[in-house]
Amino acid sequence: MSKVSYLTQEGLQKLKAELENLRGVERPAISKQIAEAREKGDLSENAEYEAAKEAQAMLEMKISRLEDSLANSRILDESLIDTSRVQILNKVKIRNRDNNTVMEYFIVSETEADLKAGKISVNTPIAKGLLGKKVGDEVEIMVPSGSINLEIIEISR
Repeated sequence: MSKVSYLTQEGLQKLKAELENLRGVERPAISKQIAEAREKGDLSENAEYEAAKEAQAMLEMKISRLEDSLANSRILDESLIDTSRVQILNKVKIRNRDNNTVMEYFIVSETEADLKAGKISVNTPIAKGLLGKKVGDEVEIMVPSGSINLEIIEISR
């Protein structure tokens, strides 16, 4: 049983585009590689054939995961997101109380996470620690490097 993932409309479109690319571009390219390797003769000692078959298996697994993810995705209406407490699809401005650094994160589903863009997965320790909290709340969150003390400054969409 797969778990439900919540996506924005943009995140859903990205997943669909990636799946179409894998099906329409990558799959035919690997099939062509297999056919070319097969033409070279003895398959039992053909490293190109083995590599292409392995690449095909990896691709099919990735396609299967994406199909499963899309089948179990639900689109969240961003206009209905409450900002009184931290939840998925909120932008949260926090202050590290130990070094006074201010950070801003957008809490998104696992498939949409992109740390460089400031998007963190709802499944990260920081996001889990912030969920359900209000502006002004202080939380202590255990991260791999230790414990950090955060204060929620602002919650927005």
